Amino acid sequence: MKCALTGHRELPADFDVNNVYDTLEKAILDGYDTFYCGMAYGFDLIALDCLVALSRKYPLKLVACIPYAGQERRYSEEFREKYRELLAWCDETHEFFPHYTAGCYHTRDRFMVDNADMVVAYCKRDKGGTAYTTKYANRMGKEIRLIN
Repeated sequence: MKCALTGHRELPADFDVNNVYDTLEKAILDGYDTFYCGMAYGFDLIALDCLVALSRKYPLKLVACIPYAGQERRYSEEFREKYRELLAWCDETHEFFPHYTAGCYHTRDRFMVDNADMVVAYCKRDKGGTAYTTKYANRMGKEIRLIN
């Protein structure tokens, strides 16, 4: 079964990475083996980092969903390095546009939800991309597991 990941870029100081790891491991134990990641800094890369660690214990397929070529250029050098390191672990890559285009993030998010059976989300706001993706998943009848 397939799972999409969505969450905020900016995370609070008390954000619990162990909770992300545990939530993803539970999904794996429930039969999810393919994970779609939007490759944004913050939650996306943290979740993918957890999945890379979990892939040492479980057979997983990791799918990078990149809204446009060069997305990582806007990141700090530290995040660019982490992005490249994690991208190398992905089994498949989807790059939706050759450069930034209005709506490219929504295109990526809809692709991930449309191809997933379930969404794991860290959503603490009613507006923004994560809220959009979570609401879209709900409209599409997907199971949503919220990380608190």
